Amino acid sequence: MGTKDFFEKKSKIAIAFSGGVDSAYLLAEAVGSGADVKAYYVKSQFQPEFEREDARRLAKAVGADLTEIEADVLSCEKVASNPPDRCYHCKQLIMGEILRVAKADGYETVCDGTNASDDVSDRPGFRALGELGVRSPLRECGITKDEIRLRARELGLDVWDKPAYACLATRIGAGERITAEKLRITEEAESRLFDMGFRDFRVRMRGNDALVQIAADQHADAVRRSEELRAAIGDLYGDVRIDPAPR
Repeated sequence: MGTKDFFEKKSKIAIAFSGGVDSAYLLAEAVGSGADVKAYYVKSQFQPEFEREDARRLAKAVGADLTEIEADVLSCEKVASNPPDRCYHCKQLIMGEILRVAKADGYETVCDGTNASDDVSDRPGFRALGELGVRSPLRECGITKDEIRLRARELGLDVWDKPAYACLATRIGAGERITAEKLRITEEAESRLFDMGFRDFRVRMRGNDALVQIAADQHADAVRRSEELRAAIGDLYGDVRIDPAPR
């Protein structure tokens, strides 16, 4: 079964939309199938502003209606205390909000962009999706990440090569409390490195210090520009270190 067959069997579809390549491709396919589809983007403290801008731009590009929902994830103690299963509780909260708003809009079926390459056994957030009844058409149809990127490129989606982006909370070690200030610092630091030309990286908080992890294709450049990199974000942390191994 392909995604077209999936959408043809559903009269109304709500899509949890992040602005990444997976959900962008899924939304484009849903719109192209002629389904009655609406995208829902949740803005919380864990999403940087550029993700919302991407979501708005992409929804407009594929001709889909977009509803934005504000969620205070830090108001949930099981999220803010940052236990090992934080993602489970966060996903319950965020997807629960999408389900609530979508149902009020008349959309009973909610889908997300989980694909066939995702290891659902290793990520507690996927357990929440199953419990909430969220469907994952890309996974159900056996479509892998590489296939999604290829098809997204063919559809002209400019995020076809966008690196996977985990939420800002992943930069803070499990068990260390998540605060709005820590998230603000992380978003600012990563924004500055993006402006320097780096694309696939993470700035991890280690107490008051930063550990910068950069993908292999830009790692050597980061090491060469280490002083410039440290100067760019040094005012945000006590110390800045580049991980000697590529991420």
